Amino acid sequence: MLRELRIRDFAIIDELTTHFAPGFNVLTGETGAGKSIIVDALGLALGERAQTDAIRTGKNETVVEAYFDLGPLPFLEKLGIPAGDGIILRRTFSAAGKSKAYINDTMVNVQTLLEAGRSLVDIHGQHEHQSLLSADTQRTMLDAFGGLLGERGEFEEAYHEVQKVRQEFSDLTSCMREQEQRTDLLRFQTGEIDAASLKAGEQEDLERERALLANAAKLSELADASYLLLHSGEGSCSEKLSAALSLLREVSRIDRGIEETLSLLESALPLIGDAALSLRSYKDRYEVDPARLEGIEDRLDLIKRLARKYGEGVAGILRYREDASRELEQLSSSDERARTLGAELHEKEARLSEMAGRLSERRKEAAKAIEKTVKEGLREMAMAKAEFTIVVRPAPLTSSGGDGVEFLFSANRGEPVKPLHRAASGGELSRVMLALKGALAAVDGVPVLIFDEVDAGIGGRTAESVGRRLGRLSKRHQVLCITHLAQIAAMADHHFIAEKVEKKEGVCVTLTELASGEREEEIARMLGGKVTDISLRHAKELLGNGAHAQGKLL
Repeated sequence: MLRELRIRDFAIIDELTTHFAPGFNVLTGETGAGKSIIVDALGLALGERAQTDAIRTGKNETVVEAYFDLGPLPFLEKLGIPAGDGIILRRTFSAAGKSKAYINDTMVNVQTLLEAGRSLVDIHGQHEHQSLLSADTQRTMLDAFGGLLGERGEFEEAYHEVQKVRQEFSDLTSCMREQEQRTDLLRFQTGEIDAASLKAGEQEDLERERALLANAAKLSELADASYLLLHSGEGSCSEKLSAALSLLREVSRIDRGIEETLSLLESALPLIGDAALSLRSYKDRYEVDPARLEGIEDRLDLIKRLARKYGEGVAGILRYREDASRELEQLSSSDERARTLGAELHEKEARLSEMAGRLSERRKEAAKAIEKTVKEGLREMAMAKAEFTIVVRPAPLTSSGGDGVEFLFSANRGEPVKPLHRAASGGELSRVMLALKGALAAVDGVPVLIFDEVDAGIGGRTAESVGRRLGRLSKRHQVLCITHLAQIAAMADHHFIAEKVEKKEGVCVTLTELASGEREEEIARMLGGKVTDISLRHAKELLGNGAHAQGKLL
């Protein structure tokens, strides 16, 4: 339960510390006394959005702390935040727009604070009358009552997974035609390259052979001339060397010192002979072969044409062939991926449809249960003849399921039920909302319920019925209610009054728990606008009836 609330420099509140008690707490006071400001300040501590205009004029920062006498929350244990003797939520907000959030003096982000706040306090205000008319709100209420929020969360996850796979499948199949065109092109290109039967280094070899064939006549002529000079021509090198050797042999018979030179020349003669023989066989290689030369030219031309398309030289062409082959494999795997995705999508859609059907059946079961609970609540609030029905009908599949949920209402017996926005007045809508909140409170674990003037548009005996309803809720939850109705205030276990007081610094708000006599005066004021003997007697009567009613609720 909420034990203590501390507020500093929030709106027109300078310093305010108040302690709440278990059961049914009411906050009353003149219009504009600051009751709703206190609830707004609590909302800040619970992680709600902050606005700089909420900071008290002339101050730089507002601070709100809320102490809850509770054990640890599961998700706080996961964050490693100790509970100690309770849970303290603290929020600071500066004029510069900087916000800080703490749970038990551990700094957290605002989202974590908001999650903690939502698990501790449920605030219901007049604006919820309008949200109650929303189909989404109605479906969420039904799911909460039926304990289906977890199952709905699983469905939402499965729905988004189907959407993801469906989008991927759509993207993949939408470009299948383009992929087919690309596949055809790559197959043609790889086929064209394969048909050429290219080999690494082939172009260089062909260019060398072409150079030889193109100059075959000249090379043969040069080799022949060289042969003649060395061996077979008149005055050839061999002939002259032989003559020189003959002369030097004559010299050596007289002078032995020439023998070394003679020996060198004698060894050169056979070498010249070998070279001449090599030249004679070599010049025979340079035969003009026009057919071979034409074939080489054609082959080189093919390589050049392929190179213009696919890459520089044979190496570049072969690299392109490898890349094209890999891309073909990838495109082939894309086809396989499309088939796999199609099968996966079919399977996931079937599972989603099954989940939607199961969720729909459970919603219909929950609808019957909540109808009964709400009707009982309406009877308690002086609407015994009212009819309340929940229609669960098929609707296009969304992340919330395949159901449209609509609350139908009739205030009077014999009148057909109609959608809430067409059938209920403001006061009737307030009571329907309270009945629904009461039904939800019976199944949820939120310990603190706050009602901010949700009793607008009702009065008299109906107000007494609403008070009893709130009193019943206070047996399972701590209830804080801001009200202008004496009949409801009289039902409370604890009564607080909000007042504006004048100080040197300006107007401030105080919140004081009333003792018995003070409470009678406040109830009397609420009844007649001012305290009179008649209003005091009526106030005592209301308080007596309220105490009796609360005793019966026990």
